[in-house]
Amino acid sequence: MSKKIKLTLQIVSLCLIASCFLLFNATIYFTFTSKCKTNFNNVNSQAKIIEVDKYLPFDENSKIVKIESNTKIEGDLPILDGATALLPVYSSIAHAIYPEESVKFDGEKYTDDSSIRFTDTKYAYLGVIDGDVDIVICAAPSKSLKDYAEEKNVELEMVPIGLEAFVFLNHVDNPVTGLTIQQVKDIYLGKIISWHQVGGPVRFINPLTRPEASGSQSVMNSFMKTSEYKKNPLQVFGSSIGFSFRFYVEDLVGNSKVKTIALNGIEPTKENIRNKTYPITVEFYAVYRKDNENPNIQKVIDFILSEEGQYIIEETGYVSIN
Repeated sequence: MSKKIKLTLQIVSLCLIASCFLLFNATIYFTFTSKCKTNFNNVNSQAKIIEVDKYLPFDENSKIVKIESNTKIEGDLPILDGATALLPVYSSIAHAIYPEESVKFDGEKYTDDSSIRFTDTKYAYLGVIDGDVDIVICAAPSKSLKDYAEEKNVELEMVPIGLEAFVFLNHVDNPVTGLTIQQVKDIYLGKIISWHQVGGPVRFINPLTRPEASGSQSVMNSFMKTSEYKKNPLQVFGSSIGFSFRFYVEDLVGNSKVKTIALNGIEPTKENIRNKTYPITVEFYAVYRKDNENPNIQKVIDFILSEEGQYIIEETGYVSIN
């Protein structure tokens, strides 16, 4: 066999091998990776989804609720932080009652000497427990965060300030638009593994979870009364179900690829949250250390619970506690 023929055969072989790799990668993408694009699973990536500079206090182009209040906080200003989804709330509060010069943003993030921080539920709670932050606006803490506070001998005061719906999500093209509470629990306990079992297509359900210390995972664990979930290994190749908070999904992110699922036939509307007919209506809180002696903390809490503060919560898109 001539060298030319051998070279040609080698080139053909290499091309066939490369084609096999491309086919393999394409198969993995379309059967697995593409199904998990919207997995609501990484707190840091969620934080990046929200453009912080669109929710700045004292910015004429900001999307926050702007009111001019007669209440003004001076002196030792409590440092505010909170959950990603609640940034518009505490940013609006700072705009209403804090001096403008106390909020410092360098174009990408709040600086260390700003009266506002922007982390996420986990790090906001760690901040208030460690004494680096005074008030955080969050959902209830996870067990690990409660344990951390206990280890530090810190008691937290949790003041309910608003209501929100905890929602389940699937792809917008999925024909399943509603589930019962029991069906959701059975999905996450591994008793229901196919959308066909709940009126959908013959396709595995991929039940997604989030980091344990996130606000939504904490609510999920409370709802399920467990932090242990079961999944058939083949379910990762299925169509996903996830969970989050209504306002985050519908207003802050506005992901057109997902939709919320009705529970027990009830949609997570503001009215159904207000009258608490939606099955998983949860409170969110202003949280601070009980041993924090800053007198302005109570002034901020009083403002949040006032008519003006509750107006901010309503106009932001949540439901007032009153």
